[in-house]
Amino acid sequence: MASSSATLAGSAAASDLLRSSTGGFTGVPLRSLGSAGLVLKRRELTVSVTARLKKGRKKKEYPWPSNPDPNVKGGVLTHLSPFKPLKEKPTPVTLDFEKPLVDLQKKIIEVRKMANETGLDFSDQILLLETKYQQALMDLYTHLTPYQRLTIARHPNRPTCLDHIFNITEKFMELHGDREGYDDPAIVTGIGNIDGRTYMFIGHQKGRNTKENIKRNFGMPTPHGYRKALRLMQYADHHGFPIITFIDTPGAYADLKSEELNQGEAIAYNLRTMFGLKVPVISIVIGEGGSGGALAIGCGNKLLMLENAVFYVASPEACAAILWKSSKAAPKAAEKLKITAHELCKLQVADGVIPEPIGGAHTDPSWTSQQIKIAINEAMDELTKLNTQDLLKDRYHKFRKLGGFQEGIPIDPKKGFNMRKRDIPVPPKISDSELEIEIEKLKQQISESPSAPPKFDLHKTIKKLEREVDQEFSEAVKALGLTERFSKLRDEVSKATSENQTIDPLLQDKIEKLNADFNQRLSAAPNSNKLQKKRDMLRELTEVKLLLDRNKETARLKQKLKKKFDDVINNPTIKENYEALQSEIQRVGASSASDLDDELKKKIAEFNKEVDLQLANAVKSVGLDDQFINGSESSVPEIEELNKEVEKEIEILANTSTDFKRMIEELKVEVAKAGGTPDLESKNRIDDLTQKIKQSLAEATGSSSLKYENLVSKISGNGSFKAGESLTDDELREKIGANLNFS
Repeated sequence: MASSSATLAGSAAASDLLRSSTGGFTGVPLRSLGSAGLVLKRRELTVSVTARLKKGRKKKEYPWPSNPDPNVKGGVLTHLSPFKPLKEKPTPVTLDFEKPLVDLQKKIIEVRKMANETGLDFSDQILLLETKYQQALMDLYTHLTPYQRLTIARHPNRPTCLDHIFNITEKFMELHGDREGYDDPAIVTGIGNIDGRTYMFIGHQKGRNTKENIKRNFGMPTPHGYRKALRLMQYADHHGFPIITFIDTPGAYADLKSEELNQGEAIAYNLRTMFGLKVPVISIVIGEGGSGGALAIGCGNKLLMLENAVFYVASPEACAAILWKSSKAAPKAAEKLKITAHELCKLQVADGVIPEPIGGAHTDPSWTSQQIKIAINEAMDELTKLNTQDLLKDRYHKFRKLGGFQEGIPIDPKKGFNMRKRDIPVPPKISDSELEIEIEKLKQQISESPSAPPKFDLHKTIKKLEREVDQEFSEAVKALGLTERFSKLRDEVSKATSENQTIDPLLQDKIEKLNADFNQRLSAAPNSNKLQKKRDMLRELTEVKLLLDRNKETARLKQKLKKKFDDVINNPTIKENYEALQSEIQRVGASSASDLDDELKKKIAEFNKEVDLQLANAVKSVGLDDQFINGSESSVPEIEELNKEVEKEIEILANTSTDFKRMIEELKVEVAKAGGTPDLESKNRIDDLTQKIKQSLAEATGSSSLKYENLVSKISGNGSFKAGESLTDDELREKIGANLNFS
């Protein structure tokens, strides 16, 4: 319209004039345009009017569909919730520390594309790249820094409070309003069921995209939101519903309007009220837990945290700006603040860590929600056993013990030195291939020279392998979500052992159950194969070390025994008695034990006892037990009987076998020819005849072999040595053979 003045033919209503700005025509209501007359005063210019009329009214969007599905999860009432699945997929977001993995992903995509285009088989290359990617992903997410966990907690695609609620509940109905004039969308509340139990759910709600984030104020509640949460807490307390709170906020909204509405008073009133609630309260940090904004719904009996969630009094960026005058020092501030789940569990601020999938909760929201559900059920099973007074005391003592100290204990003053702290070297991680190569070299050296010690430091290799097994074990425990159980059990065991008490049977039962649970679930751990392989290598090397140590100890004992036995045999008294007995036997002309008279047999028995006594004293002097001598004494009659039987069989062989006689005669002739220094040919003939004679003797005495084996087993089972020190079969045979020869 031109700038000339225009007047209406009739008088327009005030409401029409007020609505004129939204009607599409400046200064003139469309209702007047649609009526019969619009009269313009004509002065010197001609005025024309153009307007676009909207047909019909704007169609409202209702949450209830035209044909609601009665079988939808949670019932048809879920259609009333404005929280619906997103139509578009969330945009993938790569964090800064994840960028090295992107190159591997690109390589995998390129190789697959090449395989599809050329038709060639690249399955081996793809499998190798995927294995490298999974290994890199595992290594990255098992050694995250606190600031990297903070970036995961702030991930745009991280599941929100309502995502978890709808995943874990069978039915859920959201409740709105603080009854003071506003419904803050940054805090959601409602009633839902989990496994037959009814809960009141309260949580911070962030948006899943830019539009939702603006609507939800990026998860930062106003005083209206905290008063809404307070109203529903009192409602749950009145009806006896346990309360589950989900914490995910950078902090309470801190604008001027919130200060005017008493933001601090709303938070403080919530803190005071939560300590008086007579129902169990479980708080779960699913993302960020920022300062008082998180505490306003976080004063519960249990505080659980997702593995990559954070809980802080001030954000690392704010802390860095205060202490180091720059937000670039945020990673350093994150380490100093102790904001991660595992660190807060050590400080007893948090009560448990809920595991997340590798890559963060956004990679598998449903699995993460089920872990939250398991944690809620376990905590509720524990809290429902408490009565009301115990429940209030438990919540009171949980917060009273935080940061506690005792006055009156003298503490030595800290002496400050302007010196740089000594860097403790972190031992580098050894690859599997290096370990295998080192172990193969050890095996080769041991097989080539079993008696000689290996050139490699076996003790050092075992220590390296033990450290590797410990690292793999810690990663497996962490991946299986058993860290908290292992930590608690370790504390209980250390407490029991420090008090010099025997381990309680209940504690022993706990250890066995946890061990069985770990072994049963070990196959689900990503590094189970590596752990099993390294454990096998460690077991094998430990056995080799024990064998080498035992061989060293055996050689040392043999050397000592040999020296002691030589001293006994070279004893002048023993020699004199032995020669006297030998001359007396020759004087009598006895060819066998049966030709001896009783008095001479008695002298021989006394001589044997004297020698055995001195041998027993020699054995005791080197720190061994002498039971094997006593055992052999008890077996002397059987040995003598066996000896007689063998002698009889040899005598029969000598009298009946012409071949045996011929070999004996030939052996005598060869020995006579050779003299004291036989040549090589004579020595070979003597050895050949000796082997043939031994073979004939073995065949002739075959009937006595069973008695011999029984006697060997009897002496070996006589408890001669302790476990791990028993004689070998060869040593037993030498022992029995020595007794036979001596008799």
